[in-house]
Amino acid sequence: MSQSPPFLGNDKVRFFLGDVRDLQRVRFALEGIDIVIHAAALKQVTAAEYNPFEFIQTNVIGAQNLIEAVMSSDVSTLIALSTDKAASPINLYGATKLASDKLFVAANRIKGKRDLKLSVVRYGNVLGSRGSVIPFFQKIMKKGFLPITDPKMTRFNILLSEGVEMVLWALKNAEGGEIFVPKIPSYRITDVADAICPDCEKRIVGIRPGEKLHEELITSSDARSTIDLGKYYAILPSFYSASDVMIYLKNVGGAPMESTKGFTSNSNPDFLNIQQLKTLITEFNVKGDQL
Repeated sequence: MSQSPPFLGNDKVRFFLGDVRDLQRVRFALEGIDIVIHAAALKQVTAAEYNPFEFIQTNVIGAQNLIEAVMSSDVSTLIALSTDKAASPINLYGATKLASDKLFVAANRIKGKRDLKLSVVRYGNVLGSRGSVIPFFQKIMKKGFLPITDPKMTRFNILLSEGVEMVLWALKNAEGGEIFVPKIPSYRITDVADAICPDCEKRIVGIRPGEKLHEELITSSDARSTIDLGKYYAILPSFYSASDVMIYLKNVGGAPMESTKGFTSNSNPDFLNIQQLKTLITEFNVKGDQL
């Protein structure tokens, strides 16, 4: 005899099957909701190049559906999850997420008198997440070699707990219209390989189509409108005037970002070394066959 799902009979939890492409279904899902965390997206870079309109349907049109739905609901705060690939995108996935980010930011201009804030959280690789390099390396290390796309490649690193903490922080502190970026460390792909299997041969296989040598969370263009909030950065909307920025600084605090070059994984002053990577992998029990 099958058991009922634990959410049944709980008046605070409702379970919906649906699709962000279905505007009516999204509207039903938002009934009685105060806060929305938007994480729905198609994310595979290679798949996007072969199925571009499918990604547009979910990542762009789906985002617009959610915006239209919250405009006719009681939602007060919406936080959308983004990606480093939305900064200066070179692949279709990144381009759709950039379009999505701009939709959420611009929606703050059309909300009228609604008590509604829409902001975006942007970060890079989550340590050990499905499809990331660490579980991939762990799966194939028994072959005695690890494929390295480029020995100069760098990436940002964030823990799942840090990503969750940032979203919760944004829910409390967002003014609406910001793209929040965490100050997180970087790592070199060769150091990850050494941390996982120092005796493995490193085979250079080349960068895949649509892949960057270094990640970018804040572009040099966005740096001019970025505020340093201490633990995080806030990229303010491009349509903000100088007086808008001054009001933001007065309400929230912080200071203009010092760097004019943006925030990239290779120029990051904070790099994880091999021992730190080993510790993180062990501490968080990152095993490729379990993710």
